Amino acid sequence: MLQGIFPVIPTLFTDDNALDLDAQRKVVQFAIHVGAHGVVFPGVASEYNFLSPEERGTLIALVAEEVDGRIPIVGGASAATAEEVIVAGQQAAASGIHHLMIMAPGGLGKDLDAHRAFFAEIAKALPKAEIILQNAPTPIGAGLEAAAIADLAAGNPSITYIKEETLPSGPAITALLADKIPHLKAVFGGGGARYIIDELARGARGAMPAVEFADLHVALWNAHEAGDHEGARELYRLSLPLLVAQAIYRMRFTKYVLSRREIADAQHVRAPIIELDDFAMRDIDQMLEDLQTAFA
Repeated sequence: MLQGIFPVIPTLFTDDNALDLDAQRKVVQFAIHVGAHGVVFPGVASEYNFLSPEERGTLIALVAEEVDGRIPIVGGASAATAEEVIVAGQQAAASGIHHLMIMAPGGLGKDLDAHRAFFAEIAKALPKAEIILQNAPTPIGAGLEAAAIADLAAGNPSITYIKEETLPSGPAITALLADKIPHLKAVFGGGGARYIIDELARGARGAMPAVEFADLHVALWNAHEAGDHEGARELYRLSLPLLVAQAIYRMRFTKYVLSRREIADAQHVRAPIIELDDFAMRDIDQMLEDLQTAFA
């Protein structure tokens, strides 16, 4: 069963907007080195919707090569159409990856029949896949109610995990677990791990945050699993100021922090995300300095 901290690996670009494969490898190795229980690529935090199919294929193969079977990989296969999802799933399968995270697409709105047909088509075309159904809030995803997500999962045996990140995520996780869907193995939290303590307390079996604080999140998970709930909560308190900034600057924040932590220096972003100005960077630097005790 997948469980623990599965950081989402960003896509690293050179300053002239090409794939930075060396930087990409460094970030994957960082996640493995700090004890991540698995990795996710590509997700929303990877700017997947700004990658060509060829780039996605190149990068998923790179991630699989770097991981080399040491930890599980969840292949991000979200797209607007089932046909595009299937292509992404086939690329992942070519690298031996059969856990696929697929978002309930925002373009289908709240039409539950359309979502059922979408996931049924994917499951039929990718019979070996285990689907992590990602329920993201609008406008990124469909932002379905817990009852609708439970209905989708219960009716499709290929959906064996759920990543719940609508807000508030906690009550949705409680409702999903209360349904006791026989083939559902676990529910993960999302939302950058900004609500991870509440999610774990309710029975979530892990989180899929961005990668730049994977070491802190692994330590938090380990503390929680060991019954050291106060230790886990202290790490959570230390992380929150940075995660608030991350919610605003998103991929740009992730890449800036990876650079400041000397993990990988590749800060170009394709997504239309607000720029970090000097004030924001100084504030982030101060917060990182405050957090050094957690990284010691």
